[in-house]
Amino acid sequence: MRKELRPKCSQAGFAGRLQLLGLDVDKNAVQRMECGKRTVSDIELKVIAQALGVTADELLREP
Repeated sequence: MRKELRPKCSQAGFAGRLQLLGLDVDKNAVQRMECGKRTVSDIELKVIAQALGVTADELLREP
């Protein structure tokens, strides 16, 4: 199951949320992560999961 932010969030908005949690990314980095053109480190994965309100394991599960 794919997790989505409610309400929906732009890439720039999500980058801002990640920045507030200490992850230095911009909207272009978020876009590259979404399309698989940028590797996500374990530390980044933890912050992304926190921003989405899910566990890292949930993000890593196959659909």
